[in-house]
Amino acid sequence: MLEHVRIVLINTSHSGNIGSAARAMKTMGLSDLVLVDPVDFDPREPNETSVAMASGAQDVLEGARVVSTFEEAIDDVAVVMGASARSRHLPWPLMHPRKATAKALDVLPSGQKVALVFGRERTGLTNDELAMCQVHIHIPTNQEYASLNVASAVQVLAYEMRMGILAHQGELDIQYEGDWGVSWDNELANQGEINGFMTHLEKTLVDIEFLDPTNPKQLMPRLRRLFQRAMPDKVEINILRGILKMIGRAQDK
Repeated sequence: MLEHVRIVLINTSHSGNIGSAARAMKTMGLSDLVLVDPVDFDPREPNETSVAMASGAQDVLEGARVVSTFEEAIDDVAVVMGASARSRHLPWPLMHPRKATAKALDVLPSGQKVALVFGRERTGLTNDELAMCQVHIHIPTNQEYASLNVASAVQVLAYEMRMGILAHQGELDIQYEGDWGVSWDNELANQGEINGFMTHLEKTLVDIEFLDPTNPKQLMPRLRRLFQRAMPDKVEINILRGILKMIGRAQDK
């Protein structure tokens, strides 16, 4: 489905931003880039700045399509979503990126295209251009400094699209299986090993006079809760008991 997500940049004035947008796209698995009347860019001969900012995504740059009008860029698109930080006098469907991704998933599984549209660096999208977007996307940035570089905005929306699509396809959890998102290198300590460690720890704390056995308060239950929450593996428990053993030897000297 990622191949059905199109990034549309309108009248981009700085070729470096096109290169950065291409990089943002490639990191998220997107490749369909359409440029509407760019000020200084030719995909047949990407300039040095755009190639440098693409940082390995030159294939996305060279595969970009340049058109003269916004209408051409979205002619075969089912759902057009325009990124805009500006409020409008006329109410329009407004969504944050995650909700917009859910909306895109209404059509992407059937093979229809979705366009994410980004305007000029200084002024964004015009009212007429926003009127051609079924959905307006607002990235909930810091209100005290809401300015996002166009490539940064592309990265945010491309990321949300990738996450939503992978989750929809059931591929996201597969990449992060298990309690920790990776296959752990050692078995978790069993409760017998945990209990043995806690007994050893309590004895050591009494020996170094950190724990008063006549007035223990909640020290040991709190420490048990800490280590239970950490879910140490067998090697980690052995390391901790080794430390306690060395503390005992130091006390005996």
